[in-house]
Amino acid sequence: MCAAAVNAFGTTRCLSAPNVCVPYTGLSTLESYDNMQNESRHDWERLAATAEFKTLLRAKARFIVPATVFFIVYYFALPLLVGYAPALMAKKVFGVVNVAYLFALSQFFVAWALAWLYVRAAGRFDKLAAAVIAKEPR
Repeated sequence: MCAAAVNAFGTTRCLSAPNVCVPYTGLSTLESYDNMQNESRHDWERLAATAEFKTLLRAKARFIVPATVFFIVYYFALPLLVGYAPALMAKKVFGVVNVAYLFALSQFFVAWALAWLYVRAAGRFDKLAAAVIAKEPR
């Protein structure tokens, strides 16, 4: 049996086995540890070698890499344009608001849009991951 302590983050730490840390589920630490052991009985190396897992990684990379490159280019376009095309960025759109202000404001909307797109894509990734684990022979 393990003497347990719950920290401020709701994580149970087994005091007699300090390297064991499981989420607090309301179960005793020993029960939580047993559940954690049951969940980790997958042969992760064999799963990683499957075609389905490689398909999952390719699907994630097809979204994440272009989205990251796009955002980095879009983010650094503002200081580059302000530095190299100041006349364009200083052009007034209405009142005192110029193109640079609108471009800077648009970065918030672009970040939110990318986050929304990722949440949608993550749902597909989760389904692919569940399919990979479901095909694993026990």
